Amino acid sequence: MAGEYSDYEYVEAGKIDVKDLPPLDSETEKIMKGEFSTGFKLSILYYLFIFTIPVLNWFAPEFMFSSMFGGMTYAWFLTGIVAMAIAFIIAYIHTNRYEKRLAKYETGHTIKPDGSVDGRSAG
Repeated sequence: MAGEYSDYEYVEAGKIDVKDLPPLDSETEKIMKGEFSTGFKLSILYYLFIFTIPVLNWFAPEFMFSSMFGGMTYAWFLTGIVAMAIAFIIAYIHTNRYEKRLAKYETGHTIKPDGSVDGRSAG
């Protein structure tokens, strides 16, 4: 019955080969390269932290499995609380850098260290 009430007529799009796509314009290419660079660096930072926890569990078990805050171990504290805080900080950094990058390419001007774009407030 739901199929009877269709507002749109969908046409099968087919397949697109990547080789057939036009190249990106220079602004989009610069933005995407900057996004990849930022994301890659922040991902490496996060993975280093996450992979440090099992190493600490292996080499310092007496510390990592000792109790804190009503029975929570340091291993759980690092895994649950600190990792989430780091994820939020990474998301903030990534979003902040993305917005600055967009403002830079939209206006064609650079953003100064104080957050202004050619004397105007950036946000």
